[in-house]
This record gives sequence, C-alpha cells and structure tokens, in this order.
Amino acid sequence: MLRDAALDPEIRPTRRMIANACIGMSANDAYYSVRELREAAQWVHEGEPAGKAKLMSVLSNDNCDDFQRCIYFSLAGRGIVEMLDDLEWLEDLLERRGRIASEQLRMNIPTLPMAQAYVADEPDGPMIAMDRDFTQGSSWWMDEALRR
Repeated sequence: MLRDAALDPEIRPTRRMIANACIGMSANDAYYSVRELREAAQWVHEGEPAGKAKLMSVLSNDNCDDFQRCIYFSLAGRGIVEMLDDLEWLEDLLERRGRIASEQLRMNIPTLPMAQAYVADEPDGPMIAMDRDFTQGSSWWMDEALRR
C-alpha cells in the first residue's frame, strides 16, 4: 500500500513524501503516531485550549525517533487544510495497512522482515523548543483552502 502510494504520479507530492516516510515503520507505530500528530494539528486549528501544548509535546518529544517530526515538517507551511487532509489520508491508509497486518498475524501468514526505518530510537539533532504559546504562521490562517 505504502509503496503504491509513494510511487503513484496521480497522488499529490506531499502524500507521496509522507507515504515514503512510513515505509519500514511498524503498522501500529506508524498509525498511532500519525493519528496523534493529526489530532494535535487539528486541535490547534480548531482552537482547542490544549492543542498547542499537545503539538509541542509531540514535536519536542526526546524519548522517541524522528518519525512524527518527519511527517510534520513534510507538510508544514503548505496550509493547514492541506496538512490535515494529507494526515487524514495517511491515517486512513495506515489503518487499512494495520488491519491487513493484524489479519496476517491472526492467520499466521508469514511476512518478510522489515528493515528498520531509523538507525536509532532517539532523536538525532536539535530538538524543537517547548513553548506552548508558539506563534502560528500564515499557513495556519492564510491558507487558500480556507477562503473557498
């Protein structure tokens, strides 16, 4: 599923990018990580009081790999409507992938071992500073899709 999406020229480039970023991630880790990121971005967009803290917590977490940051920064600045649309698309794709993986496990169908997507389980490089009152740039407010 992910490889098909990653290579499909009919799919928006941002979707191909985030599909590629999920290759090698375990089905459950990828799904729940993308779901958490989508929820946090959606909360910020909807003005939920805990939204900014949640998004900063996800992006500044120093106890996990860089997967969520990779997905977020692949979409950041392109407009919140497109970001949420792409995250929902990916979440749906990963949910279906997880159902297939679960069925394979239940039926004891052998699968190929996955190569690790990341060489380390901790972040590599500078972290995002934790600031619950971060300023939302124009991609959160001046998105062309919000004007339609």
